[in-house]
Amino acid sequence: MSASVIDFIATEARFGARNYEPIGVVLSRGEGVWVWDTEGNRYLDCLSAYSAVSQGHCHPKILAAMVEQAHRLTLTSRAFHNDQLALFYEEIAALTGSHKVLPMNSGAEAVESAIKSVRKWGYEVKGVPDGQAEIIVCANNFHGRTLGVVGFSTDPETRGHFGPFAPGFKVIPFGDAAALAEAITPNTVAFLVEPIQGEAGVVIPPAGYFTEVRELCTANNVMLVLDEIQTGLGRTGKLLAEQHEGIEADVTLLGKALSGGFYPVSAVLSNNDVLGTLRPGQHGSTFGGNPLACAVARAAMRVLVEEGMIENAARQGARFLEGLKDIRANTIREVRGRGLMLAVELHPEAGLARRYCEALQGKGILAKDTHEHTIRIAPPLVITSDQVDWALERFAAILTQDFS
Repeated sequence: MSASVIDFIATEARFGARNYEPIGVVLSRGEGVWVWDTEGNRYLDCLSAYSAVSQGHCHPKILAAMVEQAHRLTLTSRAFHNDQLALFYEEIAALTGSHKVLPMNSGAEAVESAIKSVRKWGYEVKGVPDGQAEIIVCANNFHGRTLGVVGFSTDPETRGHFGPFAPGFKVIPFGDAAALAEAITPNTVAFLVEPIQGEAGVVIPPAGYFTEVRELCTANNVMLVLDEIQTGLGRTGKLLAEQHEGIEADVTLLGKALSGGFYPVSAVLSNNDVLGTLRPGQHGSTFGGNPLACAVARAAMRVLVEEGMIENAARQGARFLEGLKDIRANTIREVRGRGLMLAVELHPEAGLARRYCEALQGKGILAKDTHEHTIRIAPPLVITSDQVDWALERFAAILTQDFS
């Protein structure tokens, strides 16, 4: 690394809290699937800012919408109406089939908002005794890093020394419908779950799992809350991951790609009366639903559909998955994925996945490790067949090495 790169990294270390451990590259520019570092080296982005840059870096149409709106009006707060919010509501409802929309900023805020809303619904509609509402979640979940959310995480690194935590959550195994049936009580108000566990290493549940989950939630008057913050908006080759099993959640959480990586935008979508329990003054956000965010999100959704990115994710995801499975390497324990949400899990004896990610950087690929032995792969949905093949050549070259 050059002196300037070392200086950037050293300055971060000197002034910044050490809550991340980035790969040793300093990025300065992006376009489409590519990013460039401060020294001019080009990389294929296989993380997409944890799926936030699904539409590709600096998409010109989203950029134009952001610049235009920034010249007109950026923030009013919800004390007043603005001319972008209603259009955002109308367009996201039409796209997803939702009845009610609650705009927020970060994905974690959307999760917190959903927790509040389903509890309120439980008390005011279902009739759960005050203070007794239960929400069921899954082991190895990742729903954000707020205090309320980490309280029901099963990751010691996420939870350690941040307590005490709020009660009211039950943890069950992911992908086990029988465990869900056993955990439900008359006080259960919701089941909060990721369609695919992303941070856990792209863990895909058994076929038919969500069909059973939907039936159990309906039969027991329990709200099914799907956290589609990573999986939603085309990442898995469908608009929403729930569509792979033909179900509908009661509450859907979106974020990340909702702005194409330009601006923090998230949303709680409800297909029932859950959000109808909220009254003025009971929940809100100064920036939630601001006109700049709404204009950006509208453009991000529009290009996703108009440019066929969802269909492309399905095609290129299948190509990428098969190509990874064709790599004959003793280091690989399992390859899995759906659409352009992929993972290569290494045998523990092959060494830490971070070493492989660092080696991939040297080949012009930026990917990220998770849970020590898994490489996550999630390029922008605009990736082409030639770019997939280019990436596969480099993955093959690195995965056949041994960094143990």
